[in-house]
Amino acid sequence: MASQQSTVDFILEQITGAGEISARKMFGEYSLYCDGKIVGFVADEQLFIKPTPSGKAHAAGCGEGFPYPGAKPCLLIPGHRWDDREWLTQLVRITAGELAPPKKKAPPKSR
Repeated sequence: MASQQSTVDFILEQITGAGEISARKMFGEYSLYCDGKIVGFVADEQLFIKPTPSGKAHAAGCGEGFPYPGAKPCLLIPGHRWDDREWLTQLVRITAGELAPPKKKAPPKSR
């Protein structure tokens, strides 16, 4: 089941204080970005956050899941935690802070 835009909009609104926040639709689901880094996914109406050591500590008690086939396990954030704006924003901020900066794309080769 594809995620609804309204679900993504709600999550984005909840985490606006974490940094520069955006989402990109990919294969019918969504990638979540904070300061240019992919921090998570919204898939099948569920929120997945990339696991980092401090993020796991902050989200103690949250299980893991896979946002899409072949993906690495991510933290699966239960729906009732989405309403806690401060907690969710802090989780995204922590996660973004521990992820490597995005790789720069190489310029296209001319023929």
